[in-house]
Amino acid sequence: MLPFLLSFSLAQATPAVPPAPPEEVIQIQEVRSLPGRLDSVPVFNSNSPEKVVNPGILLSTFPSAGKKNPQAHLNFPFRGRFDVFAHHVYQASSPDNLRSLYLGIILYNPGKEPVKVSVLQAASYLSQPDAPFIELPAFAQNLEGKIYAGPGSRVMSDILRGMRQDVFPQEMTIAPGEYQMLLNTSIPVEGLTPPLNGRSTYARLRSSGTIYAASLAMPAGNNPDGTEKAPTLEEWQNLLNNGELSTPRDIPPTPLAQTSQRKYGRVSGVARGSYWRASLTDSPKTRFLSIPQPGQAFSYGLSTLHGGTLGTNQIQSAPMLVRYSDTAYLAHGNYGVQYSFRLPLHNNTQTAQTVAVAVQTPIKEDVLSQKGLRFFAELARPTFFRGTVRVRYRDDLGKFQTNFVHLVQKRGQTGEPLVTLPIQPGEKRLVEVDFLYPPDASPPQVLTVQTLPKSNGEMGK
Repeated sequence: MLPFLLSFSLAQATPAVPPAPPEEVIQIQEVRSLPGRLDSVPVFNSNSPEKVVNPGILLSTFPSAGKKNPQAHLNFPFRGRFDVFAHHVYQASSPDNLRSLYLGIILYNPGKEPVKVSVLQAASYLSQPDAPFIELPAFAQNLEGKIYAGPGSRVMSDILRGMRQDVFPQEMTIAPGEYQMLLNTSIPVEGLTPPLNGRSTYARLRSSGTIYAASLAMPAGNNPDGTEKAPTLEEWQNLLNNGELSTPRDIPPTPLAQTSQRKYGRVSGVARGSYWRASLTDSPKTRFLSIPQPGQAFSYGLSTLHGGTLGTNQIQSAPMLVRYSDTAYLAHGNYGVQYSFRLPLHNNTQTAQTVAVAVQTPIKEDVLSQKGLRFFAELARPTFFRGTVRVRYRDDLGKFQTNFVHLVQKRGQTGEPLVTLPIQPGEKRLVEVDFLYPPDASPPQVLTVQTLPKSNGEMGK
């Protein structure tokens, strides 16, 4: 596979003890802050504890009044557009107890009028058997949505395509003072080695009135014949009103200002922001993006965070409107956030140019130690991004094209172009890039625009 950009290697000195660090490739270029910003849509973000060991409350935005454990409730009402995200893992406590864990997402209408909740898009998948973590190529065409690795990858692909899984209703009407389950589904472990499984869920909702929400975990019950049964609405209500936060808890975050031994923590609360829309142009006053000179490139940071702004000083992590005190200060990683970009590429040179656009995963840095981005010359082991990206553009004949590409990128991987376009002198060509930041990914990434060298028109030559 050809590297994405013209690059040079950092020569390694005579082998030392311990072994020399991996050889790196430096991409000398500008890294830009991402224009635009997150919208204000609140996101119910249930990701802590990531591994659920004991039943209990995972996240509750209900008022604390009348609850047995008031500290488990964050008192945040939703109204209008809001999203629900839940990502949890369950492992059986012993080989003798392989009962499934049920995940419930409950909604409540506190008002005096019925509330309609429309389910705009929604999906929920297990790791086993729905979307196992399998080895996939770094770049794969995914027009039909059948390529994925992990439940987060599959869920975000469905949402990107505007889908609503059949397990979710198109609309719910919740009577005054009543509860309904948005989701009541299992995380089974029987027959798995080890008995470990996970589930990712994302839903985009719109309510006509005030709604409270909670995610809860409870072991499966038993039918008279010994088979498992789902908890009833009354059982979920009892857990909500009388239960406590699920334990053990995740490792708490370190203060954001701390730079050594930084722990980001897992997210549990309500984050602000579901979309990041941006038009990438030369300046806020222009309507085009001038392409780089031949052989040159520039990048925009994606999902940048504390300790990983790649020299931009831009923190893209969604702020938390409410959170539990032992969970992440910000929604680092922006799981489920949709990034939507317009790139009105403009060839302002006197000759035809070939331009490529790619997502890349550079080595994480806050201040760039080199005059650009660092990558590994050989692929590292950890996977830092696995998900589907949509790219739209007009081809050479002026026909509108839409393509879906599934990417798997290791830490420090340069990646391959999502699209490569010839652009004539003075011509403008619009490229649009969309993806939802997938769970089980590690930020930051970059969106890179490169003009290929004129010598041969191939990447990296």
